[in-house]
Amino acid sequence: MIEIGNYNSLRVVKEVDFGVYLDGGEEAGEILMPLKYVPKGTEVDDIVEVFVYSDSEDRLIATKETPLAKVNEFAYLRVKDVDRVGAFLDWGILKDLLVPFREQKNDMEEGFSYIVYIYLDEETNRLVATAKINKYLSDEVAGYEVNDEVEVLIQSETEIGYKAIIANKYWGLLYKNEVFKELRKGDRISAYVKKIREDGKVDLSLQKSGYDQIDGISKRILETIVNNNGFVAANDKSSPDMINSLFGISKKSFKKAIGTLYKQRLITIEKDGVRLV
Repeated sequence: MIEIGNYNSLRVVKEVDFGVYLDGGEEAGEILMPLKYVPKGTEVDDIVEVFVYSDSEDRLIATKETPLAKVNEFAYLRVKDVDRVGAFLDWGILKDLLVPFREQKNDMEEGFSYIVYIYLDEETNRLVATAKINKYLSDEVAGYEVNDEVEVLIQSETEIGYKAIIANKYWGLLYKNEVFKELRKGDRISAYVKKIREDGKVDLSLQKSGYDQIDGISKRILETIVNNNGFVAANDKSSPDMINSLFGISKKSFKKAIGTLYKQRLITIEKDGVRLV
């Protein structure tokens, strides 16, 4: 069965001047892959991996273009145009993605980007997007364990941290005092589960839980590195006076602290200084 808005492995059944037709099964019928997307040397009976969507006339089209997100996924997409039916988003393929006015939390503006969820409208059988994302996130308790690695999408910045969408399903939170690099809305990053809260939401960390054991001196050094664009020209070969002027600590304390940070894979020690990973 064809999955609209996702990748499908389909057999070539017919060649024409303007492309090839693929076997979409009894329900979908033959699906056109326009000539500009047909890989060189493609022949009848070949199996091709294609992304399938509906065009403006509700015909199924196959493409080798790579969308920025698939059906049932969240994405941070830019508005290309706004007209009488809604906003049209650039999502990496020829046909723009519609966000109807009824699916906008606030009026979307051309040139701005928004977090949206992509779904298949059952009435029109077309792919559309919505900015009303809460209803597509689960209220159930996430079945993760501490230190599980997860892929997240940064949704917004708050006073205490960064709200994130985990695996297109759950809400998560990264606390600001534990984030030592710049994060922006729309960033896709890897994070680690720190705690599952009673409300089902997930506390996240950019490091595994061993980071909690880093002492205050190590954290202060790490913050200094972050505030200096990720690099400080001091290492275990530097003079005690230089280390004291930079960090206000002894060379012995400095060497112990950067050793801790190195073991946690938060920094690398180079010949002319230490650098944030």
